[in-house]
Amino acid sequence: MKNVFSLLFVIFSTLYGLSQDVLVEAESFDNPGGWLVDPQFVEQMGSPYLNAHGMGKPVENASTEVNFKKSGTYHIWVRTMNWVPGEWEAPGRFQLKVGETVLDTVLGTRSGWGWQYAGEAKINKKQATHIELQDLTGFNGRCDAIYFSTKKDTPPSSTKKLAAWRQEITAQPNAPEKVKSYDLVVVGGGLAGCAAAIAGAEQGLKVALIHDRPVLGGNASEEIRVHTLGIYGNFERILKKIDTKHYPNGSAESKIDQQKRDENVKSYDNIDLFLNWRAYDAVSEENSVKYVDARQTFTGDRKRFTAPYFVDSTGDGWIGFWAGAEFSYGRESVDTYGEHWEEHGELWSPKEADNAVMGSSVLWGSKDTDSPQNFPEVPWAMPVSKDYAEVNGEWQWEFSRNDLSQIDDAEEIRDHMLRAIYGSFSNAKKDDVNKNRKLEWVSYLVGKRESRRLVGDHIFTFNDAKEGTKFPDGVVIETRAVDVHYQTVLEDENNPDFISEALFYRGPQYYIPYRSLYSKNIKNLFMAGRNFSCSHAGLGGPRVMLTTGQMGAAVGYAASLCKKYEVMPREIYTGYLDEYLNLIEDQKYEKIPTSKK
Repeated sequence: MKNVFSLLFVIFSTLYGLSQDVLVEAESFDNPGGWLVDPQFVEQMGSPYLNAHGMGKPVENASTEVNFKKSGTYHIWVRTMNWVPGEWEAPGRFQLKVGETVLDTVLGTRSGWGWQYAGEAKINKKQATHIELQDLTGFNGRCDAIYFSTKKDTPPSSTKKLAAWRQEITAQPNAPEKVKSYDLVVVGGGLAGCAAAIAGAEQGLKVALIHDRPVLGGNASEEIRVHTLGIYGNFERILKKIDTKHYPNGSAESKIDQQKRDENVKSYDNIDLFLNWRAYDAVSEENSVKYVDARQTFTGDRKRFTAPYFVDSTGDGWIGFWAGAEFSYGRESVDTYGEHWEEHGELWSPKEADNAVMGSSVLWGSKDTDSPQNFPEVPWAMPVSKDYAEVNGEWQWEFSRNDLSQIDDAEEIRDHMLRAIYGSFSNAKKDDVNKNRKLEWVSYLVGKRESRRLVGDHIFTFNDAKEGTKFPDGVVIETRAVDVHYQTVLEDENNPDFISEALFYRGPQYYIPYRSLYSKNIKNLFMAGRNFSCSHAGLGGPRVMLTTGQMGAAVGYAASLCKKYEVMPREIYTGYLDEYLNLIEDQKYEKIPTSKK
């Protein structure tokens, strides 16, 4: 089902010309230098962009070569934004160098994403023109694209018009020309997606695993660094291939587990791994997903993936959303499922449904050194951090607000957390005990807890966990407490709005049924991860990664039976449940070798 988000996902890899005009997509630069390619918010702003994430120190220049069809004077626009407008200098300032000339205009100073006029330059078509992005601050300057034109006509800024303009200027066909077919397509390479791919591959399925980052693991990756909680349940053998040790969140030890995870997934010959590929559309016909389209972040190459079965492990439920699956977002009213907990009242379950969800975290840390370390003044961060001072950030560093969507407003949420981090560290540096401290690592990626939840035949609720309901199709097992997060500012307006607390309900072992792992209305769609079928409070316990990894393994095995009998996921429950449960039991004890020796 087409929608505005798929239309906005228009990214191209190299240089494109319409007449003598040239559009340079920043993510395609030959050498990004110290700038990072940031594809997190493509569905909202239309493209990945380069992010000068230097933690207060200007990053190395990004550079590329541009060929022009015609010599002459060109007007130059840069699509950028001032991510903290206010009565201070923009934090993400940078300049553009064309040939040997650094243009005078300081970029990154306009409010909101749009085209900022950079100036003009004389171009000689006989030789490639060298261009560079020169970061001035190290505080997350952003460049999406650079446009050269002989006419001084500003490109469109509105998202719809910009998408259409990009489509026109690149003359790219509407649909991918390359089609790849599989038995199972898994979108999202967190622990749930990795486990689904492994389980399916071990049963002989040809699997495509599509992931929008350079490494696997999602929140458990070395990029976000959240350790894996929960239990292994029925799938210890698979999950030990991809889990992490219980190191502190944010620990650099995650790099060791990253290597293990990537190597284990890549060891399967029948898993085709597509790293740095981001799905941008899913089309359904007769209530079944027909195909998923994805684009390579750096090259702009596009592929269409077809299969009889799909797994949505995107976290945000994008495949289900595009395909027309039923979903929920926010907190249900206390009466919807009777999930009250009198002790905590509205913090646990509100009288009226709302859009509040558990927030997103940005982990960070600093280290002590042998000499004094300077840190720049950050007046633009202080309205968020105020007088809060800290030198490290754990899971409690979290932000959610009722009027912000964890999907549509994800960039604003991430940026709010960056302001909280830089401001709090600046405050801590004023204490002489921290004079030798410097920032060691700040993630620029959002670690989400909750957003869309796709609806299955069973919606798992807090009551299912509290009562330890034993379902006939209970394939996921968990013992950890149900914990629901809330912002502490809701209890005391003097608290910082970026710190959370958790409400823990400790009950019996509980079970998640297979019926919560496939879509109610899209017949061939599985879901595994935090976007499985549950209520807001029901998500509190099983949202952690070993539990979602169990979900992934469970649907991978179910998909193998779907292929064996040429049936849809629901029919595994109605017609092949005993065989399915026996398969899960058998795989616990049988050492199934990978296909690559």
